[in-house]
Amino acid sequence: MTLSNNQKRKMKSAARLYAVQALFQMEHSSLTVDAVAREFEDHRFGAVYEGDEMQEGDVDLFRLLTEEAVSRQNPIDQMTDRALVAKWPIARIDPTLRALFRAAGAELLASDTPPRVVIKEFVDVAGAFFPDGKEPRFVNGVLDHMAREAKPDAF
Repeated sequence: MTLSNNQKRKMKSAARLYAVQALFQMEHSSLTVDAVAREFEDHRFGAVYEGDEMQEGDVDLFRLLTEEAVSRQNPIDQMTDRALVAKWPIARIDPTLRALFRAAGAELLASDTPPRVVIKEFVDVAGAFFPDGKEPRFVNGVLDHMAREAKPDAF
């Protein structure tokens, strides 16, 4: 079966959302990246909950984001800290946002995805988690700063 470009894009978007959820789960458990990734791939990608089918995710992008976020956590967190105001180090921000910044930082550092695409996609993820809040605008500003540091030639 050949996937349309629209379907591939939806699967990449889903992979980003699942990566944030997986990183959040890892922070709140003692599970390894492999254990959490297997759980998501086996039980969440395309699963049906209360009659709603979850989107299939792009497994390769999901794995890249989760594995790179873990292996490059210190440089990603340092890059995030530089993008945040001094009074709000990454350790003090909402754990969902921390997971989001780690996944986005991993994509910025470890993929060829254009920074503007990464920013837009993760702002959309923030909107899914915080539909009524100011977090998407906050995420946009932080990710813009992170992207300019990670890929200055792209701007």
